[in-house]
Amino acid sequence: MANAVLLNNVEHRELRVITERSGKLGDNSWYALTFPLEFRALQGQYPIFFQKDANTGNFFPLVLLGLQPGENLYLRGEQWAASHIPLTIRRDPFLIGRQSFVEDGIQKSRRVIHIDLDSPRISREQGEPLFLEYGGSSPFLDSVSDMLDAIHMGIEQSEKFVRALQIHGLLESFTLDVTLNNGESSQLKGFYTIDEERLRALNGEDLNDLHKAGFLEAIYMAIASQSQLRRLIDEKNRRLALQ
Repeated sequence: MANAVLLNNVEHRELRVITERSGKLGDNSWYALTFPLEFRALQGQYPIFFQKDANTGNFFPLVLLGLQPGENLYLRGEQWAASHIPLTIRRDPFLIGRQSFVEDGIQKSRRVIHIDLDSPRISREQGEPLFLEYGGSSPFLDSVSDMLDAIHMGIEQSEKFVRALQIHGLLESFTLDVTLNNGESSQLKGFYTIDEERLRALNGEDLNDLHKAGFLEAIYMAIASQSQLRRLIDEKNRRLALQ
């Protein structure tokens, strides 16, 4: 359970954030939330799929990092074996929060940065400082703010993107059977992908609507990214051979 509090330069002026990558720092997730604005940077390195939230029934896009829970095949020691790390991984231990305030007698709210004080990335001895000596934000914290803004905008767009996919019936569930070189087999299920047959059947007007909304490109990037499943399987085989 995250111990998220509003970040401020008084109580947290000495905090630092460790930016190295390792399982002990929380990088052993087998998938990461993403959004269409990030698909271009991701599709050449990760397979992009969709999953359905069991509680809300809403769909969300994700990148697959491993073939089973707790396995990140892009993590090699303290190195991430891809040039782009998904933003929802990089943002840890920061979260987007909202703060209410009154302006000209009107109740308003604004986005603010929260930090998880229980994160293993929090330190006072090593890592990137959050604040300058006299209280201003460090360049690192400024970059975090930009990243959280990008995530916020990306998730807002993602909701519209997924809604469009559902309207056109473009999401279908799939099951992938994987057999490794040592004979071990596993099954990936509970994920969704683009229904390519349904996509090909869309009329010109529907395709144009998706194109004008900026969604058609994201759809094809998600489809193209599925070739990266081979990368995960090859890396899994490589690690098993080293055991």
